[in-house]
Amino acid sequence: MQSDQTTALDGLPKPRRFLAIAAISAGTALTIIDGGVANVALPTIARDLGVDSSAVVTVVTVYQLILAMALLPFSGLGDRIGLKRMYQYGQLVFTVATLLCFFAKSLPFLLVVRAAQALGAAAALSVSSALIRSIYPSQQLGRGLGINSVVVSSSAALAPTLGGLVLAVAPWPWVFASAVPFAILSLFLGRALPDPSPRSEPFDVLGAVMCAAMIGLVIGGSETAVHGDSPVVSAAIVLTGVAIGWIFVRRERGETKPILPIDLLARPVLALSAIGAFTAFIAQMTLLLSTPFRLTQAYGFSAAEVGAAIAPWPLANMVVAPLSGWLSDRYPAGLLGGIGMAVSIAALLLLAFMPADPSYFAIAWRMALCGSGFGMFMAPNARLIIGSAPRERAAAAGGLISTVRLVGQTTGATVVAALLAIGVGAGTTPPLVAAGMALVAGLCGVSRLRPSIRNPPIDETRDVQPAAQAR
Repeated sequence: MQSDQTTALDGLPKPRRFLAIAAISAGTALTIIDGGVANVALPTIARDLGVDSSAVVTVVTVYQLILAMALLPFSGLGDRIGLKRMYQYGQLVFTVATLLCFFAKSLPFLLVVRAAQALGAAAALSVSSALIRSIYPSQQLGRGLGINSVVVSSSAALAPTLGGLVLAVAPWPWVFASAVPFAILSLFLGRALPDPSPRSEPFDVLGAVMCAAMIGLVIGGSETAVHGDSPVVSAAIVLTGVAIGWIFVRRERGETKPILPIDLLARPVLALSAIGAFTAFIAQMTLLLSTPFRLTQAYGFSAAEVGAAIAPWPLANMVVAPLSGWLSDRYPAGLLGGIGMAVSIAALLLLAFMPADPSYFAIAWRMALCGSGFGMFMAPNARLIIGSAPRERAAAAGGLISTVRLVGQTTGATVVAALLAIGVGAGTTPPLVAAGMALVAGLCGVSRLRPSIRNPPIDETRDVQPAAQAR
């Protein structure tokens, strides 16, 4: 479509831009909600299918694992078949797989359906950031990613509540179906999405398989280790993934557009941004998963009180993320990220050393402060990764962001499981560990302010606007 080619450098015209934003927002909400909504339904699923509680947890872990494994391969495939087509195929696969949940009478069948849902979600998520880059004018990219961050945080906050409401009035398959309206809305509005021309290069199938195997074996092996499986077997799984990864990375160095974006990670500004995002997501998940244990075991909070105490985090994030995204169109991402992580570190230390009998307000304002700091870091960091990558590598950069987020969150969950296993997961240790990770993220952000690190970007006549995108 000619309009897509002529507006590629300046974003979509209005009102088409607003329809495309709505389509991307609905698709993002679908992915996040489906990843978290199942948690509240696990006891009900275990009872109805007659399986142990330990076994039913795989309903969640298989979704997360397949999603992490498929993101980078699908981002490379999207470049070749078309970003818009990949996005809509993903929504369609997810919708069909969700309908199959109503026929699940056994755990193995449900796991297959969840894997199919994860594949559909991965197909959409892998190219969503690249589509956002084509939707917004280059000078508004930070604003667009900030809005997307709001959708992510609000969807994550909505998922448990939505799951509980659905279970109160309907059988558990409807919990998964609760995300289908978002898929249908995204498909309906998807006609407005930009449709950049696909590349005609062949797809590296072997590289895609090796990439998925590397991520799956390393994450899967780490998960088995913290859940009490044989340490020898777990170590063997992880080492196998590392060995495949070593061969894979060496092989990718010879590719002009590799599935694992080592060409992007060779740029110091992007490498530091990826490391910063990874450690920030570890910090975030470490705190959010450990806090309920601490509040219930150490302070005697009820489940409802725990939810109310944690709620200020996503609420503050929803306010700060779009603001920081807007600011990142004007000020260096390294400066905003450094300020955000400094705020988060202070809040994490305050959470670690709370009074012996804290009030709800004492916890709530600390959580809000922490959520504000992370919100100030994430959107500018994502903008820098997407905005500094060549346009033809935008899908790979977007896949990198999503993969880093998922792997960081999974690593944070593994850290919490390990801390709980050794008996320190419900005390001051998790927020201190999170503060250490946030410090690394902040240092990565501030380091990008150095002239030797701030590579000149690729201009949008060569891709992005001059000095602004190097921030």
